[in-house]
Amino acid sequence: MIPTEAPLLNWQGVPFTKVTIIDRFWRPRLEVLSKVTIKACLEQCEKTGRISNFAKAAGLMDGEFEGIYFNDSDVYKVLEGAAYLLMSDRDPELEAEIDRIIELIAAAQEPDGYLCTYFTLVAPESKWTDMEKHEMYNGGHLIEAAIAYFEATGKRQLLDVACRMVDHYDRVFGPGKRHWVEGHEEIELALVKLYRVTQEERYWRLALWLLEERGHGHGKGEIWDNEEWGPAYCQDDVPVRDIEQVTGHAVRAMYLYTAMADVVHASGDPTYVDALHRVWAHTVERNMYVTGGIGPSQHNEGFTHDYDLPNESAYCETCAAIAMAFWNHRMNLLFGDAKYADVVEREMYNGALAGISLSGDKFFYVNPLASQGAHHRVEWFGTSCCPTNLARYLPSIGQYTYARTDDGLAVNQFMNSEAEFETGSGLAVKLKQTTNYPWDGRIELAVHPEREENFVIRLRVPDWCRGYKLKVGGESLFGAGALTDRGYLIVDRKWSQGDVIVLELDMPVEVVRAREEVEADRGRLAIQRGPIVYCAEQADNPDLTYDAFTLSAREPLNIHYRPDLLGGVTVLTGRAEEGQPCRLIPYYAWDNREEGFMQVWIREADERRLYLY
Repeated sequence: MIPTEAPLLNWQGVPFTKVTIIDRFWRPRLEVLSKVTIKACLEQCEKTGRISNFAKAAGLMDGEFEGIYFNDSDVYKVLEGAAYLLMSDRDPELEAEIDRIIELIAAAQEPDGYLCTYFTLVAPESKWTDMEKHEMYNGGHLIEAAIAYFEATGKRQLLDVACRMVDHYDRVFGPGKRHWVEGHEEIELALVKLYRVTQEERYWRLALWLLEERGHGHGKGEIWDNEEWGPAYCQDDVPVRDIEQVTGHAVRAMYLYTAMADVVHASGDPTYVDALHRVWAHTVERNMYVTGGIGPSQHNEGFTHDYDLPNESAYCETCAAIAMAFWNHRMNLLFGDAKYADVVEREMYNGALAGISLSGDKFFYVNPLASQGAHHRVEWFGTSCCPTNLARYLPSIGQYTYARTDDGLAVNQFMNSEAEFETGSGLAVKLKQTTNYPWDGRIELAVHPEREENFVIRLRVPDWCRGYKLKVGGESLFGAGALTDRGYLIVDRKWSQGDVIVLELDMPVEVVRAREEVEADRGRLAIQRGPIVYCAEQADNPDLTYDAFTLSAREPLNIHYRPDLLGGVTVLTGRAEEGQPCRLIPYYAWDNREEGFMQVWIREADERRLYLY
């Protein structure tokens, strides 16, 4: 067992409602989300019967259940995303539509608090018999939607529905009652959120009990009966405190680890800390793609064995990348280490962002790192967890920007924004961050405290950054190679109105090589600049043939910002070893034009001598 790496710091997140994003990278995406994505997801939920299932369960209309037993969750995730949008823009038309859907959800709830339209309509006699049937998974997403809508509007109807549902769970399950191991984790982290809103301690204690149920032979149902999957598929093979390695279904695993971190944060009990450190190292160091993607196998939508990272057949579910952001954000708040915010950034600009088209109405479920031209985003899926997850993840990205520490503030992500927060001493501070990130490494931070006072500002130095300059009030404080504390530059001083920090991160083009153990990438290289992973797409390279060209690590790549291309991107241009022109674009932007091949890992012209990644 490895020792605890750092004391629990329990930083507090700065809610995205306190962060106004005004930059030209994220702001257009949020506008597309508001105008296109949310409406498209609501229309699809209507068209596919996901919403009418609630009306049928309530007896308000005739008809049979439509879709898959976990379809309720898609409606809840879209409601959560809509609530986040209402927090910044109280659109009356959108709010009225959400209110209508909430009325149907409330009407579908059974008298004892149970709520899952599949079982109400199809198999009422089979409730709580198969732990794979997502009953509590659906409930977890209902809780998150209810909290979001309550915080956005002050309306309690959906929150009251969620509390009645959880009270039903609490009456049926728990110490001295029935055992339960939910096949798809989600309820556990949602219960901690519900505790924070209601201050009802039994909610987080129920989350702890559900975590403790795992690994003791209580699991029953389709997963456990499948010899190819078994309990490891849903992380029920060992008690959670004894977890050594990431296993099974990628999204389920990430939601589990997120919940473990949440319980530590809520309780202050460090029991799970060593397990969290072990499984984080195993996931990130041996089982994560350069894009932040995780879960290489379609067979189990998850993990196989260490360093199994194929490119063309990579599964890398969009939901798994989003869940990695959730988990690493919590780890950052627990331990105050920038390495977790580094992973959040990798997901933000690569693994998760690739899941949605620039138009906002087409989606990837699977995110390979190479394609011969047949893989494309589509408008919807039978299992549409990824579009609906993007609908709630993207409008809340501002929450990853800052964290409130006991002695001040940590700047975790760089985006043109304005924010408000209070220091641990209660001092109100306004911040204005000005940057052209991720295309440029210069970040300017204007600090406006309500009065002069000492506090600490921590500035993350990304893991890809090899050099930087830092000035405060025009005075250079650090140079390249200066020591940091857990990945942060520490600026501790008395701050006055209008003090300005300027951090300049070196952002050259970098060649990335995989470890020797990664068989799929031997003799190949990838290109990254700043947080952006690049790829070669056929639309830019008509003279190149899929996997038949090579790049030299010594070939210089020119940097050009193209405002007219793919919503505005920095492209890299050079030549393949064979002499043809070669252009690379950000991985997240591929498949937004005509069909064609795509590659992240490209054959290297010269023999490799150093393994960097």
